[in-house]
Amino acid sequence: MAIDEADRMIKPSGRLFTKNSDIPADPVSLIEDTVEDGELTVRALMVGEEMLFVEAFKGKGMIDPTHQHDDHESIGYLLRGKMRVVIGDKEFIAEAGDVWLHPRGVPHMSEALEDCIQLEIKSPPRKTWYTDTELAERAERQPMS
Repeated sequence: MAIDEADRMIKPSGRLFTKNSDIPADPVSLIEDTVEDGELTVRALMVGEEMLFVEAFKGKGMIDPTHQHDDHESIGYLLRGKMRVVIGDKEFIAEAGDVWLHPRGVPHMSEALEDCIQLEIKSPPRKTWYTDTELAERAERQPMS
């Protein structure tokens, strides 16, 4: 199930400061149209007019299958842990403090080799995930075929 275009547009936070603890960590099982394999939670910490700042927890073994974003680019920063990152035909092992770019339209994937905390900036701001709660609500609204 692909993300609806209307659901991708994320409104600015409308604030200048946010405490991390005030933003819930939402369990996620779908990014773009790929089903995530493993534990993933996302916090949309701040949304501006031109960018989105996200924190993601990825449990050891979590695989974010190959996907791409055609409407934005993103920069990732590994705050904690160790992760295998594949961007196009290049593969990297990221450790705490490493940073990478997902260019617009380039396939990419990752695998958490340890429990990881990843920070990501998306520009322009696009919501690329459905929380587990959003998926359940969407399934209730759509008739079975």
